[in-house]
Order: sequence, then structure tokens, then C-alpha cells
Amino acid sequence: MAQDIARIGHSTNLVGVPTGLLASTAFNEHPLPLHISGVREANYGLFDRLREAEDAQTAAEIFQEYMYVLFGLNGEPPAGQDGTGPRRFRSSYLKLLSGWGFDSNNPQGAVLKGWVESRFGLFPTFHKEPLTRFTSPAWIAYIEEKMSSRFHNNSINLQLDLMYEFCQWAIARFGLWDRRHVTLYRGENHFDEQRQIGPREGRWLNVRLNNLVSFTANRETACEFGDFILEVQVPVVKIFFFNNLLPRHPLKGEWEYLVIGGEYRVKASYY
Repeated sequence: MAQDIARIGHSTNLVGVPTGLLASTAFNEHPLPLHISGVREANYGLFDRLREAEDAQTAAEIFQEYMYVLFGLNGEPPAGQDGTGPRRFRSSYLKLLSGWGFDSNNPQGAVLKGWVESRFGLFPTFHKEPLTRFTSPAWIAYIEEKMSSRFHNNSINLQLDLMYEFCQWAIARFGLWDRRHVTLYRGENHFDEQRQIGPREGRWLNVRLNNLVSFTANRETACEFGDFILEVQVPVVKIFFFNNLLPRHPLKGEWEYLVIGGEYRVKASYY
């Protein structure tokens, strides 16, 4: 595959919406419900328990307890294993979030971008450098990092599936937003990770965002990361993680949101 990575992603995904539509500004303006195929059905015990939670805090504690037990994140072996033999590093969704918080272009970031690619069908646009060709050294390095057993073990994609589904469940269950979109901000100095598509219309432009992108709900926080501020109306179905979702996580300081990318219409302003 020597062609340029011009198309937005794979022809198939696991969310039941064509990738081209999912990535479009039209989808962002008129979003459809998204669910990763089979995740809630295969983990019905978790979602049965969650229905009993009276508030978001209790639900988050149920979720994290389930993750600790199922994936051995509390030091105990996962279900069905006796714990004998050499101990192995167990990757976890929290360790990936921690790594992303330090640098979204490290191996943990590659695993997260690879998960988005495999579930939502969207190609990343940047990892350490622009990803422009499938046979480029940059693309090969991305593949090596996203598949490395250092962080790609312990059913890590299933862990991320569950976090996305729990995020969407929590938004719907507790009415965290009574609307289909939230206004988020991102500071930029250079547009290395994003690609402008089409002409600029005053402050408005269409950009192709990386397949997983950090935003913040606080404009002042966004200003700390760049002089150009991108203001985006993000459909809630594309939110993978937000600051108040879990009581214990490593991204507490910056009101951070992790958002599924694609093509967005954004308002750009200079701080």
C-alpha cells in the first residue's frame, strides 16, 4: 500500500456507521448514537450493576472495581488465571491515560490512536510527525508502537471499549449534558497534528483532526498550550473520556476531554 493516506479511514468499523459519514462535519452537526458492537452485551453484569447506582460517583466506583477485578489491575490475576509463573507488566487504561497526559506521541498514545483506528475506522493524521504514506517510516513506527507488547497486552482494546461505553452510559444516565454538543477548546501554535481542508472563511475553517484529540472545557487552560485557540462544537457521542468521569485518574489538572477526531468545522481565534 504505497498510496497517500488521503482517505479518512478504513471501509469498516465496529460502530455501525460508515467511516466516511462518521468522520464528516455533517455527522458532527447531526450526530447519531454510537456503540461499539457487542461490548455492553458481553459485559451485561457490569451494566446491570450500574443501573443500581444512584449517582455518578457510585457508578464510577462500580466501573473501576469491575476493571480492577476483570483485568487484574489491583494486583490479582485476571479471572481464570492462577497467578503462578513470572509476573508480567499489565497494561491498563489508566496507564495509557497517564502516558497520554505526558505526551500523546509516545507508545501509550500510539495504542490509544490504534484503538480508535480499529473501532471507529479513522486513520491517525500525526504520530511524532505527519502520517502521509502507509509505507513511510513514520507510519511504520506508529504501527510498531501501537502493537508493541509493552502496552498492547492485557486485553487493552477491550479495556478501552469498556471505558468508552461507560463514558457514554454515564452521560446518558445522569444527564451530564442536556444537549447533543459541548463547546471545547484547544490551543495550537502549529497545525502539525491537524490538516486544514478547504478555504478559510473569516475565523471559520474546516480541519481534519487527528483520530484522537485532547480538548479542554476551559478556554483559559487552552491558552496555556498555544496562541491560536480552536473552538469546537463536539458531539457528545464522540467523547471518549472527560475530566469528571472517574474519581481517580491522571488527567485531573487540565479539565481534559479526549475526543474522537475526523473532519470538524472550527472557530479559530488568536489569544
